[in-house]
Amino acid sequence: MNFGQAIEALKAGKKVSRAGWNGKSMYLWLMPAATVPAEWCKEPHLKQLAEENGGSVEALGTIRMRTADKKVLTGWLASQSDMLAEDWQVIE
Repeated sequence: MNFGQAIEALKAGKKVSRAGWNGKSMYLWLMPAATVPAEWCKEPHLKQLAEENGGSVEALGTIRMRTADKKVLTGWLASQSDMLAEDWQVIE
């Protein structure tokens, strides 16, 4: 798949990865936009923003990555190599 197809797969709720990535456990998924209630906010500043906004905050969607060392990266950004790659695949 190309990058555009990978983005469409993310929007459809699929997880995607590149065959060329070194870490075979790495993949991306889309965290869709959501309204987050203040009581769900663990980070103090975010909770304050939600409370100041009437009890919730609008969170924009983000692409997240499971890294090779099994951590979560929020706000993954594609490199030029990622955008031009043709080795994207859906992960089941």
